[in-house]
Amino acid sequence: MKQKMVKTKIRFVDIIYWLAIIGADIFIYMILGLLQMDYDDTYDSSKGEYWSLASMNTRQLMFYCALQFWNIINLIGLIFIGRKIYKRIKYGT
Repeated sequence: MKQKMVKTKIRFVDIIYWLAIIGADIFIYMILGLLQMDYDDTYDSSKGEYWSLASMNTRQLMFYCALQFWNIINLIGLIFIGRKIYKRIKYGT
């Protein structure tokens, strides 16, 4: 028995919604990147190797951990979206 492909409508509101999410994600990356620039300006080689956690002060370490946390959230989001696309292509639902 052949499965019938269900066509989904792409609404303008959905496009705006996803563009807003992508824009907010890029904005957060920009802010975290700007906050990371403090490390480059105040790096002291006597405190440790470049980009080692020992060479960062508490504030820089907090921003570094926030960036890594945001990377994990984005990875989970990409896996979730990829899974949804895969299911939609494979099963047509």
